Amino acid sequence: MESPLEAAAVKTEEEKDEAAGAAAAKLDTDDLKYIKHPLQNRWALWFFKNDKTKTWAANLRCVSTFDTVEDFWALYNHIQVASRLQSGCDYSLFKDGVEPMWEDAFNKTGGRWLINIQKQQRHSDLDRFWLETLLCLIGEAFEEDSDEVCGAVINVRGKGDKIAIWTHDCKNSDAVIRIGRKFKERLNLPPKFVIGYQAHTDTMSKSGSTTKNRFSV
Repeated sequence: MESPLEAAAVKTEEEKDEAAGAAAAKLDTDDLKYIKHPLQNRWALWFFKNDKTKTWAANLRCVSTFDTVEDFWALYNHIQVASRLQSGCDYSLFKDGVEPMWEDAFNKTGGRWLINIQKQQRHSDLDRFWLETLLCLIGEAFEEDSDEVCGAVINVRGKGDKIAIWTHDCKNSDAVIRIGRKFKERLNLPPKFVIGYQAHTDTMSKSGSTTKNRFSV
């Protein structure tokens, strides 16, 4: 027959096992809180402020890089929304290692899908369009064509704002057109709203105030 002392010892061991199991379960739960969801690519957010006393390159700085969903939202919720930026400022989101300038080796053979946004749309559409553009990039919304995507730029200007997605090779027409169609679809733009694609070489060598579109959707 089991003595009271032995029974107490068994109970104590059982309590220890239960406590250890509860502690392990809590540890697993705590660990889950800190599991982040990785993105397919690492991205860099850049900010440009037009200070005429500095060179263009000196006005451009990398704010931060991220490669998880959680770090993207932490960054996005920390910075000023685009509609509140001063005129002359830009945000750019590019794959890490690619700088938001035409001269970058990954950009120079490419071009951009450009959306012009009227001044009166700044407080109704600009932030929504820009966030959806960012989500397209980090979520690899362009599927098999996502490798062609370099990044995106938003220009805040007094006369009207611009959002553009930059691609790697302007001669890869099939991929470029698919990207443009998906971009337009994700922004829920009406069919009659036409967006154009401009090669960087055409933009750099333009003789007038506008650049001819290579493609339109």
